Amino acid sequence: MALRFVGKDPESGDHGSPTVWVDEENKDLVIQGWKADDRTTGESAKNVPTPEHEAVIRVPNQMIPLLREALDVAELD
Repeated sequence: MALRFVGKDPESGDHGSPTVWVDEENKDLVIQGWKADDRTTGESAKNVPTPEHEAVIRVPNQMIPLLREALDVAELD
C-alpha cells in the first residue's frame, strides 16, 4: 500500500493532528482525526450504529480545503 500525504491540520503545529492521505492503489481517503466524544458518538448512533470495528472521528473545519484536495487527487489520478 502506498499512501499519498495530502496534508494535516494547519493549526496543529508540530503535534499529531488530524491528517488526510489518499491510498494510491484504490483511491480511498485515509483520515486521522480526533476521537469523537460520547455525546457526538451517541448522536451519530441515532442514524447509524457504530460497529465495534469502526469509530466516529471529528475533523476540524479548517481541514475542508485539504479534504477537497484529497478528493481531487483521488478522482484525477
